[in-house]
Amino acid sequence: MRPRRLPLILPLALLPALIGCGTDAGPPPPPPLDKAAMAAVIDKPGVGRERLARAVDALFAAPETSETRALLVLKDGRIVAERYGPGYHENTRFVSWSMAKTVTAVMIGMLVSDGRLRLDESVPVPAWQRPGDPRGEITLRQLLQMRSGLRHTEAEGAPYLTDTARMLFLDGRDDMAAYAEAQPLEAEPGVKWEYSSATTVILSDLAARTLTDSGDPSERRRVVQDYLRTRIFEPLGMKSMIPEFDAAGTLIGGSLIHGTARDWARFGEFLRNKGAVKGAQLLPPAWIEFMTAPSPRNPGYGAHTWLNRAQAEDGHIEWPGAPTSTFSMNGHLGQYVTVSPEQGVTVVRLGKTDEGKHEPVRAAVARIIQLFPKEGAK
Repeated sequence: MRPRRLPLILPLALLPALIGCGTDAGPPPPPPLDKAAMAAVIDKPGVGRERLARAVDALFAAPETSETRALLVLKDGRIVAERYGPGYHENTRFVSWSMAKTVTAVMIGMLVSDGRLRLDESVPVPAWQRPGDPRGEITLRQLLQMRSGLRHTEAEGAPYLTDTARMLFLDGRDDMAAYAEAQPLEAEPGVKWEYSSATTVILSDLAARTLTDSGDPSERRRVVQDYLRTRIFEPLGMKSMIPEFDAAGTLIGGSLIHGTARDWARFGEFLRNKGAVKGAQLLPPAWIEFMTAPSPRNPGYGAHTWLNRAQAEDGHIEWPGAPTSTFSMNGHLGQYVTVSPEQGVTVVRLGKTDEGKHEPVRAAVARIIQLFPKEGAK
């Protein structure tokens, strides 16, 4: 009996396994980038151009990063990547939302540097000066570190019941400082950390009261606007900036300053350079160090600035994988100016991402930062 021969035609199901046998194909190559993605990055950005272009493109193309409208990457003060979404460009003014808080903190720092306010003295809010009022013990440091103890509800429960919405849009909108300063204590000053836009409005009111004795809204608006323009915006070259004021002439310093992405990048660079611009020291470096040092009740927050450390409330890290020294200005709906001093990098991301969905955006920004080596490293 003759031995059986194997069939000449193998089952089709076995062909893929045999073809791949003995080879190491690896993952498929990434798809080619379109011209717009590559054009967003300069020829020699200091890291692999295509890698940076892909990291930037992820913030525009990936659905989980939602609607990115502007993205800038600066290395040692030079723009190495810049891209805008449809309908936006380099002259578009973007609303700050809570990024304005950091601008307000810098303005307060300049008033402290001028000797017109003191960090560890109780703040001169007239409504708190009655004998026995415990709010009279609140210091400027505690306001800046969001631990005043005032009963301010930022974002819990129905939106129309939060102090933020009531102050900005409802019964507090005509005199936001009066609304914010009228709230009682819910904790001893200095003991509890609680993020609050109303707190920043109190600081804005303090700035106006420090700069003028007038209660006239137009005068209050004029002196604060002039101070911002002459001490911050013009020296930094931030020509697009438009701050908003309420009907009482108080800067809405926790929420509403408008500027181009490039001007927001200039402010980030000012912070990265510890208050210096083109060799001129506009603010003592110690103030920027104070703003970017962990506060006593939340290691993830400094003085009106977010830090890349575990947040007291839930332990999350803002910029995973980026150096611990990274800090940022954060705004509602995913506005970010993120600074890594160790790498000489500033990243601006502006757009619209719903609350509770910011983690992928922050992770994508952190991946851009991670592309750059620490200064001094090979």
